[in-house]
Amino acid sequence: MTTSPSSALVTALVTAFAPSGTLRASINLGNPILANKDATGEPVGVSIDLAREFARCLGVGIELVVFEKAAASVDAVKNEKADIGFFAVDPARSEGLRFTAPYVLIEGSYLVPESSALTDNAQVDAAGHRISVGSGSAYDLFLTREIKAAEIVRLQGAGPALAALRAGQVEVAAGIRQLLEGEAARAPGVRVLPGRFMVIQQAMGTPASRGAEAQALLSSFVEEMKASGFVADALKRHRIEGAIVAP
Repeated sequence: MTTSPSSALVTALVTAFAPSGTLRASINLGNPILANKDATGEPVGVSIDLAREFARCLGVGIELVVFEKAAASVDAVKNEKADIGFFAVDPARSEGLRFTAPYVLIEGSYLVPESSALTDNAQVDAAGHRISVGSGSAYDLFLTREIKAAEIVRLQGAGPALAALRAGQVEVAAGIRQLLEGEAARAPGVRVLPGRFMVIQQAMGTPASRGAEAQALLSSFVEEMKASGFVADALKRHRIEGAIVAP
């Protein structure tokens, strides 16, 4: 957003992004790398910082529309109950949304019991294996396409997916590598398989109805935030590990 568009274009774009006069940002608390709550219960994180900065650039106020799961956060933007959102890019989410290029890359990994014979990601997709995953998450969408022999067990969020593994209800849990490493460190009995089964591309999105010019402006904003160091500084400020700034 380094150019100086005409006042008419600025007005049109503000209207496209914030027709109510306030930018409504859909925030997914199911991804702790990008959004969480502080001690007072207020949402904090990289996506919140980006949302506030974008609102500042547009010259409008901001309203955070907070959800516990990715699927609900996506639906809010698709149904125009929010003006922007922060999502993992996935073909299954393309209808009704316009995405930017990714601003952050996150690894998706597997968690298994300490006693499991599994030692490699490639061994997971086998008959008799059950993989727990948060329903509607990026991992669910990816595994739904890629898994051929194992069974996917969809649960209401990352917490239940991890609990299912601890309870012996599944052989594998899938999720954000950082989250899985935290679970392994929290209590003995589980371990993270080495490497990753996918790279999650986290991008910003807006309703498709807002048009190509709105998408272009949002994409330009994301590229500027990466190039200026804003995203890297936000990751550092919130002490986030397991994520890198997208090229």
